[in-house]
Amino acid sequence: MDIPVTTGLADRAEADPLETQPGDLTDEEAWLPEDRFAERELSWLSFNERVLALAKDAGRIPLLERAKFLAIFSSNLDEFFMVRVAGLKRRIAAGVATPSASGLLPRDLHEAILRRTRELVEEQSRVFSDDVRPALAAEGIHILPWAQLTGTEKDQMRTLFAERIFPVLTPLAVDPSHPFPYISGLSLNLAVFLRNPQTGLRQFARVKVPNVLSRFITLGNGRFVALEDVIAHHLDQLFSGMQVLAHHVFRVTRNEDLEVEEDDAENLLFALEKELLRLKVGRPPVRLEVEDDIDEQTLDLLLDELDIDEREAFRVSNPLDLTGLFSLVSIDREDLSYPAFLPITHTHLAEVETAQPADLFTSLRKRDVLLQHPYDSFATSVQRFIEQAAADPQVLAIKQTLYRTSGDSPIIDALIEAAQAGKQVLAVVEIKARFDEKANIAWARKLEQYGVHVIYGMVGLKTHCKLSLVVRDEAEGLRRYAHIGTGNYNPKTARMYEDMGLLTSNPVITDDVARVFNHLSGGTAETRYRRLLVAPHSIRQGLLDLIEAEIAHHRAGREARIRIKVNSIVDETITDALYAASQAGVPVDLWVRGICGVRAGVPGLSENIRVRSILGRFLEHSRLFWFNNGGRPVVGLGSSDLMHRNLDRRVEVLVGITNPGHVAQIGELFDLAFDDGTVGWWLTADGWVEHTRGPDGSPLRDLQEHLIHVTAGRRRAKEPGK
Repeated sequence: MDIPVTTGLADRAEADPLETQPGDLTDEEAWLPEDRFAERELSWLSFNERVLALAKDAGRIPLLERAKFLAIFSSNLDEFFMVRVAGLKRRIAAGVATPSASGLLPRDLHEAILRRTRELVEEQSRVFSDDVRPALAAEGIHILPWAQLTGTEKDQMRTLFAERIFPVLTPLAVDPSHPFPYISGLSLNLAVFLRNPQTGLRQFARVKVPNVLSRFITLGNGRFVALEDVIAHHLDQLFSGMQVLAHHVFRVTRNEDLEVEEDDAENLLFALEKELLRLKVGRPPVRLEVEDDIDEQTLDLLLDELDIDEREAFRVSNPLDLTGLFSLVSIDREDLSYPAFLPITHTHLAEVETAQPADLFTSLRKRDVLLQHPYDSFATSVQRFIEQAAADPQVLAIKQTLYRTSGDSPIIDALIEAAQAGKQVLAVVEIKARFDEKANIAWARKLEQYGVHVIYGMVGLKTHCKLSLVVRDEAEGLRRYAHIGTGNYNPKTARMYEDMGLLTSNPVITDDVARVFNHLSGGTAETRYRRLLVAPHSIRQGLLDLIEAEIAHHRAGREARIRIKVNSIVDETITDALYAASQAGVPVDLWVRGICGVRAGVPGLSENIRVRSILGRFLEHSRLFWFNNGGRPVVGLGSSDLMHRNLDRRVEVLVGITNPGHVAQIGELFDLAFDDGTVGWWLTADGWVEHTRGPDGSPLRDLQEHLIHVTAGRRRAKEPGK
């Protein structure tokens, strides 16, 4: 069944001419205070504080999952310093004195970040030391210091050190002929002070803890010891003939943000490879982590040699770098982990499924399919869509965007299979996807090797949209099928990220998608589409038009409401428009996982704005847009957050959703998220407030667990005899 296009996202004005057009705001509505924007970087730290809150929540979160949230907190903070703080320090070094949108100057913002980070890191250390670590021990999972190992365990570690650890260690001493070594970013290191018993001279040495070995070594029976602890107690074997006076663990975070001059697309790959090589050395440090009992002599030496300010040094109780806890959460303890969850095949894709996999093209000729992962299986929907296209002799061409995926992805294999079968295959690969650059280059070259036409996006823009297009030769002529999503084509993250996507054969949408691909590969000047909004040309203005239309509907006495779900919102123009809508009386609901530059509940500014944040088992990643439109909702989904980089420096796509059932499904999702009976955080004028229990003390609904139960109900309904 084809979806009518008359109420599409980009056709809203033609489909619904307003009886009263949006006009200029009144002076009262246009009043916007200078402090109306929350500070982006501090808002991000508030997001990570919410992650830390999950690690503290013994009432709702299983113990091993709480340990994982401690690791996620650390991993998030690493990336924040490598990118955001690094960029801030570059501005300070360049003498830039331009304040942020919140009004803070770079130096003041840097001070505020360091101060708030120190508080959060201290709280993380306390949660691990006083809460999670003892709770793990009570469950028979012990992370032990060397002193608490048994004699047999120490003998076991001595043997392991000699056979497996010692051969990969490289001690580096510092003396007149050996300068202070380069300390790679995020590596764990031992700072060692030695004394030569023959000369009495003291000497500094550095030992890098190898990341090719497991961070926490199993001793058996649920007992573990940190790798750096084992190394530390065998330093006499590394420095034979020397006296070990002291040792301390430290870790450096460096600027890891790529800076590539894109002169032209042809040289982009080589420029990026060159920049990746330069990343290995010469990147300035932005943070130093040290053990809390480090002596002043060692700390002063590290600060001096690394050229880092003492304010950027963080004393942390052992162990440093809690990302190492990721290696523990895979322990086979079902009683301490989230219950197993299996996605199911979407009902409309399973209806023709027998002993053979469902024919997706048959399903999509009947209707569009709205997917929500991980509840709807990625493997039997999006992945199967591409795999079936690769194997189908009637398919003539496949076009695909790839932002982040895994090197062993079945999608990569399917594209190669299609190219080898003689199909025209185009892959738009974004090799500038941060921290995935090296991997993306590797599998982009692999695709090229097997005959896939690979392009690297557009100069000056990242290709962040999530699009797949299949051209098939059918009895009635050529028919195109498309997938437009909010998440990456990555089978691994599809099991951990909440994302939505539309599978469709609607000719208007597929024509739009085809023109986007032509724009990406052929450099066309296309900017207008019937069912899509495409950044950097039309998403911001399209959303501004929709916001103004809601104001006009409200003034005319018609139903008006704005509901938006994004990872982050910091765009000042969009934010001001939402403030204007609130001042005009339009209810605005913002579901924001991470950074939120909007201030909610401020008298005279945003009384009608509610902001919700939901964190949990799955990472909420979908971007959804809902405008009531006088009772005929305009609804869309896509890849774009409401940030400058998305709206101005990336190719992003939003697609209009018009199927009444799909519109209702997205509406119900918003209803659940903003229900007072759902667990989450509310943003108030004074900050974020967590709600996990009702007024009577009863536990509130967990949105993701609720959707898991709904999925389980759909599975039971499919079973024979149900």
